[in-house]
Amino acid sequence: MGTPITRQDLPRMDLLRSFEAAARHLSFTSAAQELFLTQSAVSRQIQQIEAGLGVPLFERRHRALSLTDAGHTMYRAVVDCLDRLRDATALVRASTLTRMVAMTTTPGFASFWLIPRLARFTASHPQVDVRISATLDSLDLNRAGLDMSVRFCPLADGDGPALFEETVMPVCSPGLLKQRDNPLKKPADLAHHTLLAYDVPQNQALALDWEPWLRLMGHPDIRPQNTVRFSQYPDVVTAAVAGQGVAIGRFPLLNQMLKNKSLVAPFKGIAASKRGYFIAWGTRGQHNPDAQDFAKWLRTEAASAALQ
Repeated sequence: MGTPITRQDLPRMDLLRSFEAAARHLSFTSAAQELFLTQSAVSRQIQQIEAGLGVPLFERRHRALSLTDAGHTMYRAVVDCLDRLRDATALVRASTLTRMVAMTTTPGFASFWLIPRLARFTASHPQVDVRISATLDSLDLNRAGLDMSVRFCPLADGDGPALFEETVMPVCSPGLLKQRDNPLKKPADLAHHTLLAYDVPQNQALALDWEPWLRLMGHPDIRPQNTVRFSQYPDVVTAAVAGQGVAIGRFPLLNQMLKNKSLVAPFKGIAASKRGYFIAWGTRGQHNPDAQDFAKWLRTEAASAALQ
C-alpha cells in the first residue's frame, strides 16, 4: 500500500477544477462562466490554492493573466491527474454497465460482409451486445458514443488497421446472362443493357464504381442503353439479383453471392478500385476490451476470407 495522503497534501478537488479552467482560459471570467460560478468566487479559490502552496500561480496584469513557472508546473500535473481520473472513471463505469460494442460502417459492408459472419462473434462472446449503425455519413465516433468504425475510403486516406482492399467487376443475374436477344459476351455488349449505378453525380453518365473496370477493359466512354441509379449500394445489388440490369460488383463484399450463383460475372477481368476498408477508433473503443476483441475478430475473418 502507498503512503497515506492527508488533507494538507493536496488542494481540494473543487479548487483544482477552478485552477485548471482558469489556466486553460487564462481568464478568471471565462473559467467562472464554464463552472457556473462568479468571477470573484474563482478568484478567491485561486488565492486559496496559492496560499496553501506559498507561491503565486498567476501573474495578474491589467486585462491579462499568465501562468508563473510554478503555475505551469502545477497546470501540467493537474491536467495529467484529471485526465487519468476521467479515464479510470469511464473504465470503471463501463465495467458496471452492459458489455457492448458500438460501431458504424457502410450499408454495403454491413449487409454483405459483416452481418453474414456476425453470429460467429456473438457465439464466442455471448455476454457482449453489438450495435451497428449502417450509414454513409462519416460519424464523429466520440460525439456519437461509438467505439469504432469500419470506414470505406481511398487507400491513401486509410490511417487505421486495414481489413482488405476492394476489387470490382460487372455482375448480373444468371437469367440476364442467358438472354439470347442481348448477349453479354464482351464488354462492348454493355451498350445494349441497363447499367445499375451507385451514387452518380448528375453530370456523369456512369457511377464512379464503374470507372476503374471500364478503364482497365479499354471502354472508358461506353454508353449503356440506360442507367438506373441508387443512393444505397445494397439496392444496386438487389436490382441486379432481380435481373434489372448489370451492376458493378464490389469484392470481397459479394464473394458469397458468386459462390451461391445468385449473381454471376459475365466477363473475365477484375480491377482494383484503389479503395479499401479500414478500422478507426473512438476514445471509448480504445478502453473497451470487447471492442478490441471485436476488431481482432474482424481482422481474423478478413484474413480467413482472403485465403478462401
